[in-house]
Amino acid sequence: MTSPLDPRIDEPLSLPAPAPPPRRAPWPLLAAIVPVVGGVAMWLVTGSILSLCFAALGPLMAVASIVDGRRGSRREKRRADAEHAEACARVEQEVARRHERERAELLRRDVDAGALLADERRVWRVPADELVVGRGDVGSRVRVTGGEGERADGLRARASVLADAPVTIALDEGVCVRGDRVTARAVARALLLQLCLRSPPAALAVVAAPEDEDWAARLPHRRADAPDGVHRVAFAVDAAATRVRAGTVIAATDADGVVPDACGAIIEVDGPLRGRLLRGTQTRSLALEAVSAAQAGAAADALAERSGADGRDAPDPQVTLGALEPVAAAAGGARLPVVIGASGGSPAVVDIVADGPHAVVVGTTGAGKSELLTTWVASLARTYTPDRVVLLLADFKGGTAFEPLAHLPHVTGVITDLDGAASRRAVESLRAELRRREARIAGAGARDVSDPGVGLPRLVIFVDEFAAMLQEHPDLHAVFSDVAARGRALGMHLVLGTQRSSGVLRDALVANCPLRIALRVAERAESRGVIGSDEAAELSGGEAARGLAYVRRAADVAPQLTRIALTTAPDLAAIAATGARTRASGPWLPPLPSAIGFDAALARARDEGADGDAVILGVADDPERQRQPVVLLRPGVDRGLVVIGGGGSGKTGIVRLVASQTPDALVVPRDAEGAWDAVARAESEPARLLVVDDVDALLGRYPHDYAQIVAERLEGLVRDAGELRMTVLLTTARITGAVSRIIDPLPRRALLALATRAEHAAAGGDGASFVPGRPPGRGVLDGGEVQFALAPDAASAPADRQRSPEPRPWRPTAEMTALVVRAPHRRRVALAEGWGADVRIVLVDEIATGIPLGRLAEAGAHPVVVAGDPESWQRQWGLLQEARARLPIVVGAECAAELRAVTGERELPPYARTRASRAWLLADGRPPERIVLP
Repeated sequence: MTSPLDPRIDEPLSLPAPAPPPRRAPWPLLAAIVPVVGGVAMWLVTGSILSLCFAALGPLMAVASIVDGRRGSRREKRRADAEHAEACARVEQEVARRHERERAELLRRDVDAGALLADERRVWRVPADELVVGRGDVGSRVRVTGGEGERADGLRARASVLADAPVTIALDEGVCVRGDRVTARAVARALLLQLCLRSPPAALAVVAAPEDEDWAARLPHRRADAPDGVHRVAFAVDAAATRVRAGTVIAATDADGVVPDACGAIIEVDGPLRGRLLRGTQTRSLALEAVSAAQAGAAADALAERSGADGRDAPDPQVTLGALEPVAAAAGGARLPVVIGASGGSPAVVDIVADGPHAVVVGTTGAGKSELLTTWVASLARTYTPDRVVLLLADFKGGTAFEPLAHLPHVTGVITDLDGAASRRAVESLRAELRRREARIAGAGARDVSDPGVGLPRLVIFVDEFAAMLQEHPDLHAVFSDVAARGRALGMHLVLGTQRSSGVLRDALVANCPLRIALRVAERAESRGVIGSDEAAELSGGEAARGLAYVRRAADVAPQLTRIALTTAPDLAAIAATGARTRASGPWLPPLPSAIGFDAALARARDEGADGDAVILGVADDPERQRQPVVLLRPGVDRGLVVIGGGGSGKTGIVRLVASQTPDALVVPRDAEGAWDAVARAESEPARLLVVDDVDALLGRYPHDYAQIVAERLEGLVRDAGELRMTVLLTTARITGAVSRIIDPLPRRALLALATRAEHAAAGGDGASFVPGRPPGRGVLDGGEVQFALAPDAASAPADRQRSPEPRPWRPTAEMTALVVRAPHRRRVALAEGWGADVRIVLVDEIATGIPLGRLAEAGAHPVVVAGDPESWQRQWGLLQEARARLPIVVGAECAAELRAVTGERELPPYARTRASRAWLLADGRPPERIVLP
């Protein structure tokens, strides 16, 4: 067995590159020359002959250095070669080890007749989608990279081929075995027997076989015809037999015989159990498997016995629930017996209370586990009323098994694996149900739920694919273990369906499940662990054995073989027609709807006695308390609420909802001018409710200076909301720096649909509460899921209800006015048309230098407007100083950058749109006022 830490078979193995050849050391020229020069110099100075001996040491030392360097290089080369050889050997060992693992995996997956006969647990449990024709060389998933040279190339080639591995062909390809008659027939028998051992008779039929192969007639698969959906196989020894309609043809011919057209692959027998596989232009050597006629006959007899030909596996014929008489409903609350099938000609009865209090149902795929659970639920519903038993169904294998049962009045909910949030809700509801039942029993002074004074129905929880549920939500095991431990007294019972119990159900849970039901299982140990015997593993995989189960109660000496009844659509219709009309109330509240109308939310608020002045926001989901209360906002009392969500999440719908219920609300318009005025008005005249939709987008519409002022004003309003007795509702799609400062003081935050979990967490939400694909208006508020209500149909859009007033058209009334605009020559024409002949327009450039403005006013009785662009006014500095001292000044919005330089005004004027004839009027020392020019 491989360790989980072993590398994957297809993980590349890297060969090291061989060590490069050592570089030849250069001749140490300086080391040789310097002693010579030094020695000669000393001889010239001292005249000593010994100095010349010192000069001779230079060349000798250079030669010694060269020799020593070469010895070191050869030593390093030998070490590097040894390390490279060792690394290559390790890679070769790893290749061999991975080949063994890969071969073992293939042998487990692609089994031949010998492997199946050696392990009867795998008979009829191995899908027959390919045919194993022998063993030989196949392509390997092992890959070797890197390295150079013949050794590396050879290792890569060896790694890419897996020897002695199963060789398969497609099932519909067909195969013909050619060779001497005895060997070819023996190989063909092995191929046919392999298919019959892999697939049960319900999935495979042998529609043709040679008459002299009498063992084939004893196969439970042998029949001349087969219904649709059953794979047809023909065993032939001549071309005529291959004309039978079959999905797979297995033929055997002499060495010179004709290969049938239906056979795409050919096996040529070369010697004893050796051959070659021919497929198109490819040829592959094979080790073949052969079966004698006697061996095949023994295997056929064993298969016939396994299929239930002796009647052992079919104690009762198929039966429907409607054909079985129901048991009489037990009086009181101490028992819940129901019929689930037939055993030995008598009804098979189980009682989850008396035989339980909990049950385990185990069975492989296709054994009939879901049908058993469906029949149990339907039988409870037809025998008892919802005031005696209520049902909670959990399906974790696709959500379709319990779908036909959802309309039964006993069923309080169907939980599926399609919605993880719904599964978490169910867990919280179960915890709440435990607390509720404990309090109810304690309040009645009773010991358990069977006391008539308690008045609670028993709750039976059916779970299909319990293992899949735990895999998705491991924390649920503790909850179900708690229910299992306390369920008997509280009247809560579990019926847990799973394919395997070992490794899934812990001892603490299994100990409380004395009622055990086992359908067909794959392993004897599994059968013994559930019912105490191997019998469930010996059930065949045929259609006739579907729905057979062994039932064992705590007091049973041996398990009882039972035919589980099928529940048909007419059976369910009859139960629903004769059952109770009132749907049971159970522990699991239905999920919040994807849309809640305002009238429905208003009716809930009235039923809960909500304050009439409060604003209805929506309905919250509170499974821990088993309630769904209305969520309110109290204008003038609550500080406020911020709603965060992406596009299409329903933010604007919430604004419409709140605004429709608060006539005196101040809704900030979307246009920048109106928003500026509304925020300024909120500072001077605080409203009971201030609403700003898409505050991040609003700030983005302003230039930097204006955005900063608006953000500061909103931040101040939010911080002073409690003192001003004002409630602020803000919505945003993003939390930028300015938005973060604005919303920080707001105590309540609603998180609607956001694109990613990271955005949800950045907005302040818990990562566990992130649900992708939330419907519009669904979000998290006050720690729980909330569906915001839809605004009334008559409610208008906030932007339509709270439009900012259009700035008043301005006309000069003063004796003289200074006008600063771009392109004054062109604008003079439009202004003259708008004001008429009563207003005289003079351009600054037309006034001679040194002429005072007062002289222009004396020329006529009409108002005079002196117009010019900022540059013209600054060139006529004297006129500009005179205008700033005594005249009203009008500055066009397109000249915002020059407003301070021209007028000397320090205060930022009200925001005005450019290219919309907007301007500012500065007169009598008042702050700038926004106006409209013609």
